[in-house]
Amino acid sequence: MADVQGVGLSSRERQCLRWVEEGKSSWAIGVILKVSENTVNFHVKNAMRKLETTSRTQCVVKARRVGLIE
Repeated sequence: MADVQGVGLSSRERQCLRWVEEGKSSWAIGVILKVSENTVNFHVKNAMRKLETTSRTQCVVKARRVGLIE
């Protein structure tokens, strides 16, 4: 597992990942958070980059394992 010491997610990135974990699409998350689908994808992709993952699911699992989302 890549070193995630010092990695921090923004509050919006954490919100988006929590909704991804619930199985919501980017469109649905955008409706819930009152932002565009593109904005949701931006935050999810930033989280994926920070955690060095290649999929949304992998990102959620890794964020949960290292305690970045509760």
